[in-house]
Amino acid sequence: MLALGCDFVGFTLKKAVIEYLEKNQIPYKDYGTYSTENCDYPVYAFKAAKAVQSGECDLGLLFCGTGVGVSLAANKLHGIRCVCCSEPYSALMARQHNDANMLAMGTRVVGPELAKMIVGEFLKGAFLGGVHQKRVDMITEIETEQILPQSLLMQD
Repeated sequence: MLALGCDFVGFTLKKAVIEYLEKNQIPYKDYGTYSTENCDYPVYAFKAAKAVQSGECDLGLLFCGTGVGVSLAANKLHGIRCVCCSEPYSALMARQHNDANMLAMGTRVVGPELAKMIVGEFLKGAFLGGVHQKRVDMITEIETEQILPQSLLMQD
């Protein structure tokens, strides 16, 4: 199940992606907003990210003007690795190499058809583990401890 969230600017792109999800029978839960009426993006990024963090949803998709604001808000939650992408390759690599669990995109940056391609690559990607797991573990340690892990300090 995917968690979806957007602000008023991202609403139209979210609607286009919902069409793609429904066409491909991909389940989702929409955490809002549900209109183009002015609202604050951190509220909806938090709601969707919290659903991913809790395990209620497996992955999340966020939308705003650029994708940057919602990704910054989502990444404040422990365990969320939200990537802002404007092309498919980075979305795929973020899943394969970084175990990204959320994707953010911007209505003012990508059009509906490109957004569907980006989502498709993100969803088909699977974390590869191996050397990438070590790096994700390092990121998690930085996030949890708020310090550079000893293993990184020894690399100088």
